[in-house]
Amino acid sequence: MAVPKKKTSKSKRDMRRSHHALGANSCSECPKCGELVRPHHVCEACGTYNNKEIIVKSK
Repeated sequence: MAVPKKKTSKSKRDMRRSHHALGANSCSECPKCGELVRPHHVCEACGTYNNKEIIVKSK
């Protein structure tokens, strides 16, 4: 079984984990109602996607 010969320092460990951070979520504005919408998702406020009404919302 492979066993490390030396202790990995905090610096080496943290440099290896430098790519593990989460990025910020991207959002765009809904062209119909102006709410923030995740890309490629139906708008929660008005129920449209790609300028088509997918979910019929009652006002």
